[in-house]
Amino acid sequence: MLKRDLTLERHWQALMGEIERMLGQRPKDLNGTLFLIGVQELGKGNKLFTKEQKQDLMHIAICKVLSYAGYYELEGLDGDGWPHWKLTRKLPHFDLLEQEKLLKIQVLEYFEKEFGWHPPADSGI
Repeated sequence: MLKRDLTLERHWQALMGEIERMLGQRPKDLNGTLFLIGVQELGKGNKLFTKEQKQDLMHIAICKVLSYAGYYELEGLDGDGWPHWKLTRKLPHFDLLEQEKLLKIQVLEYFEKEFGWHPPADSGI
């Protein structure tokens, strides 16, 4: 594993620890973290969501975190207050591992920009 990958994993685990400290529960995986971001971005609080709404929440989260890298732009909210995004730049063709790394990097950036969280001091990503 490359040093950059190890640094990413250390930062990711630190973020998971911080989320656990804030919420009392650690997300199981990247999908759980994306779900939390989707709920946060929807802004309607913690409530019961249908399976389809949960998928929509994850889509919201993916668009939000990838917007920091210039892939998506917020178009606006629909009548129910759900955000809608448009693709502004073609996504790279990555394998699943590379997609996960990209999303983790962008999730880290999301928490830095939205909540002022910073990874532990060590070499940067």
